[in-house]
Order: sequence, then structure tokens, then C-alpha cells
Amino acid sequence: MKTYEEILAGYRKRQRNTLVDTIAASLTYADEVAVETGLLEQTGLMTELTSAVTGVLPFVIIAATEGTKVILGRKPGATGLKDGAFRMVKTGVAMGVGAAVMSTVGLAAAIPVTVGVRFAFDHYKSKAMTSHRVKERTQRLNQLSRQLQNAGQETQPSLPETGAGIPVTAAIQ
Repeated sequence: MKTYEEILAGYRKRQRNTLVDTIAASLTYADEVAVETGLLEQTGLMTELTSAVTGVLPFVIIAATEGTKVILGRKPGATGLKDGAFRMVKTGVAMGVGAAVMSTVGLAAAIPVTVGVRFAFDHYKSKAMTSHRVKERTQRLNQLSRQLQNAGQETQPSLPETGAGIPVTAAIQ
């Protein structure tokens, strides 16, 4: 079983991934910010290129970070694929909700909503995983308790049967 320090280090790494993904998802609005501030024209090749790049950027960052973890041996391939897929779905949903908010309310509300959706996903997953871990550990404790009870019954000295004769202490004297 992991020590407290190992569990804490795992949570710190997870928080780093969340921060990177949140920043990358927020960068999808960089082209909109540039147009609103006047750095880019509403139409043109540069606007189209930045729109395409910023839309794909979060997914490229996720694939690169998960792939790096697998290549460096910090994660098995199946786990990296599953974690990467979850992060991409989370980012895609957050970007979709952010785009809907941006089209109705405006850019100023889109970034906080996108970040909030990502944090809501993380919060839900954390609660679900905590519940799962508690359930598994409770089952394990019940198994250990049963094993200890069975072992205790096997090692208890048996009492002499009735009418078996003289007790051991009397025979020694």
C-alpha cells in the first residue's frame, strides 16, 4: 500500500496536469482576445491560422504530456491512453460550453466558464474515486478481519473432553 507521502505526491502531479490543461483550454480564446483588442483583423489569413492552431492546441498538449509519461515509463500505455482520453473529453466539453457561453454572453464570461467546467469534472472524478477507494479498503478490512478470526479459531488450544482423565497440571505433580 502507498505511503502518505506517495499519495500526496500523486495528487500534486494531478493538480499540475489540471493547471496545464486549464491554461491550454483558455488559450483557445487567444484569437478572440486578439481580435477584440485590435491586434488582429476580424478577417484574414492570420486570424484563420490562429483560430485553427488555438483550437487544436489543448489536445496536442494533452497527447504530448501523456505520451511523454508513457515513454519515460512513469505510466503504463493503457493507463496513459485512458487518462489522455479522459483529459481530452474534459477539455472538449469545457471548450464547447465555453463557446456556447461566448456566443451568448461574450468572451469575458467564456474563460471562467471553461475553467469552471474543467474543475467540475475534476471534482466529480475525485469524489467518485474517493468513494471507490473507501469501498475497496472497507472490503479489504473485512477480508482481513475474517482471516484473523479464522486463524484465531485454528490456534486456540482445545479443551480436554469430558471424562478424558486427569488435568495436565495434576499429572505433572
